[in-house]
Amino acid sequence: MSATLQIRDATPVLLVRDVVKAAAYYTDKLGFNVERFWGDPPMFTIARRDGVSVMLNQVDAGDSFRPNDYDGRFSLYLDVSDADALHAEFAAQGADIVCAPEDQPYFMREFQVRDLDGHLLGVGHDISGKN
Repeated sequence: MSATLQIRDATPVLLVRDVVKAAAYYTDKLGFNVERFWGDPPMFTIARRDGVSVMLNQVDAGDSFRPNDYDGRFSLYLDVSDADALHAEFAAQGADIVCAPEDQPYFMREFQVRDLDGHLLGVGHDISGKN
């Protein structure tokens, strides 16, 4: 392995039923920005906020697609500077908040929000005092 070779980032790809509606939710409720769609009709977009990207990929109508049932597993986790402030922002915009911010035994203060397709997003900040 080369000393200069690095993996610099990872971008989640979430499967959605309707990419236009999903993009509107990420924009209107979660404060992301969507600049363009790909496909005719639209099938793909990238939502961005503060240097973080989330790809939204629409499944074909005939594909079997089951949104995440609540089982406590996150589709993605957002490491943020202030979970309480972001919770307040999301709540004010009408996002589907699953639970309010709480301190976790693994030294994160976090809350959960769900998108239109049932994807569970964890949102939290470090409370270990090591940052």
